[in-house]
Amino acid sequence: MGHPPIVPMLVALLVSVLGVLLLTPIAGWAGRRIGLVDQPRSGELQRTAIPRSGGYALLTAFLIASAASLPLVHHSGDELTRVTGLIVGIVLVLPIAIIDDLKRLGPMPQLVGQVGLAFVAMSFGLIIRSVANPFGGLIVLPLVVGIPFTLIWVVGMINTLNFVDTMDGLAAGVTAIAGVVLFARSVSLGQYTISLLPLALAGVCVGFLRYNFTPARIFMGTSGSTFLGFTLAILALIGGAKIATAAFVLGLPIIDVALVIVQRSAKRRSPFVGGDSAHLPHRLVQRGFSAKRIALLIYAVCAAGGTLAMTLNGVEKLSIMVVVGAVAVVIALRFVTTRAPSS
Repeated sequence: MGHPPIVPMLVALLVSVLGVLLLTPIAGWAGRRIGLVDQPRSGELQRTAIPRSGGYALLTAFLIASAASLPLVHHSGDELTRVTGLIVGIVLVLPIAIIDDLKRLGPMPQLVGQVGLAFVAMSFGLIIRSVANPFGGLIVLPLVVGIPFTLIWVVGMINTLNFVDTMDGLAAGVTAIAGVVLFARSVSLGQYTISLLPLALAGVCVGFLRYNFTPARIFMGTSGSTFLGFTLAILALIGGAKIATAAFVLGLPIIDVALVIVQRSAKRRSPFVGGDSAHLPHRLVQRGFSAKRIALLIYAVCAAGGTLAMTLNGVEKLSIMVVVGAVAVVIALRFVTTRAPSS
């Protein structure tokens, strides 16, 4: 395995943190100048007008950190191809985000863009070709299964981060934790080149929290949530399947998103239109929790999930996933069978 490349790791971390610290105020200023500003809406926690252009700083700082650190380590041809697929996909996030910022795209056009990003990644070989067998070894997946599985994973992760971005600091904080866990997993597997990418992702998120933690002075917007979701999804694939690891870290947000979709659908509402208090953070606010306390609580749950992912064996992970999934199904059935009040 050799020794971890300390200098490239330090470069990835420092450049990502410093880059986003410098770029975020510029992105906020530009957002205000060109009108990329979110106004308070009914049912939301926001109280003042805040620019939603922070994602451009996140994305740019990550690309700069990657460009500064990756050339400092040796990498194989396969690694280079997959990293290229990630970078190309991230760059293509920009036109989707810019169009949404200017036109405020509806759910369907955004979904088309997300599917396109997934297929771009798959064209570079980033396809789920196997999953870990909890009893040992790998289960090889044929392409007819791997391609739709990859599509669902990438689109699902993008939308999870989009839905999570409902309160100051949540999306960035959760992604920072996931980045640290994926970095640790990559290092434990000797994937030192790959490990620089989740480290840089964690770095930009930590730096962004300087401006985005409650009370937020800037939001990440579509550019940020799409970039974070796509990058996390691909980092779970790029050095071998780490889907279970990512899923454990993001277990609570994933379940929350699923339940919100079920609840809104049961009330015959679009699952992609907010304005209600369906999300767990909003429910906690109604119970008297502060935004800061909610964020820290969700961070703790995600960190605990990451710790479990790093320490449990396959059978133990499967058992926890089955139990948690069963509980989520029971809660979802409650939403489906409870009639919404008539208007």
